[in-house]
Amino acid sequence: MRTSLLALLLLAAVGYTCGYKPVVLVHGAFGDNKGLNRMKRFIKREHPGTKVVVPNLFSNRGSMMPMWRQIQGYGLAVKKLAKKFPNGFHLLCFSQGGLVCRGVLSLLPKHKVHNFIALASPLAGQFGEAFNVQRLFPNIEGDAYKICYNPVGQQVSICNYWKDPRHIRRYLKKNTFLPVLNGEVNHKRKKAWKKNFLRIKKLVLIGGPADDVITPWQSSIFGFYDKNKNVVPMRKQKIYKKDTFGLKTLDKRGDIEECILPKVTHGGWINRRVRRNISGCPEGSGETSLGARKVLRNISD
Repeated sequence: MRTSLLALLLLAAVGYTCGYKPVVLVHGAFGDNKGLNRMKRFIKREHPGTKVVVPNLFSNRGSMMPMWRQIQGYGLAVKKLAKKFPNGFHLLCFSQGGLVCRGVLSLLPKHKVHNFIALASPLAGQFGEAFNVQRLFPNIEGDAYKICYNPVGQQVSICNYWKDPRHIRRYLKKNTFLPVLNGEVNHKRKKAWKKNFLRIKKLVLIGGPADDVITPWQSSIFGFYDKNKNVVPMRKQKIYKKDTFGLKTLDKRGDIEECILPKVTHGGWINRRVRRNISGCPEGSGETSLGARKVLRNISD
């Protein structure tokens, strides 16, 4: 069956509801709203009448602003969209945008978001000299924590989710964003944020081993390195086992869908149309759900 990745994303976004709810797209690091125009056009062509919104916020170098500041800005936009679309809408968030969207969903008690689709996002953190990191800190993977884990470094978005597995104590103490969002450190809003995040109907996680930016690529499905740089899968992560922000609860509800596709680079998810014959989502991680495979089986082009 011939298909496209954009069709996969669309079906993931709208396939669990009877009608086509509006879809809100959020760009990643060094991106802008125009970079998602191809996806927007495809969605509108494939499903005429679907409203697609791409907020023009924190574009290009503006995406390097601190994550909490971006979450505040996007949070205001999502509040307005909740009034505009009272029956709800879907969030499809690319790369760094996935963490921005996670923050928004955690902080807002009445966000009206039904399905949250995280596309190639560093959900469990980033550790590696990927392209975006090299643009800021060339050739310093081993020493990046020295820059990131201090007040100055925490003013840069990438440092907000830089997770050095060899310096976890310093990460927990000095990183002001990801440990807080993950519930890895205690704070007074932890329970409320978990409740807010669990308002979503479905969490769709999409990524693949050919991703040349997200490191490890399994971070897009909440896997991450241990101190020896061995990848620990989502269901063996502490944030899952302790259910710190609702990940395990979503899974027990049957509301997490995973899709792993090979041979797709990071930019390939949104910058080109990838056509291939697939009848099911590859089981590279051993954790691909039946729900994700069902989505793929029902895609036609």
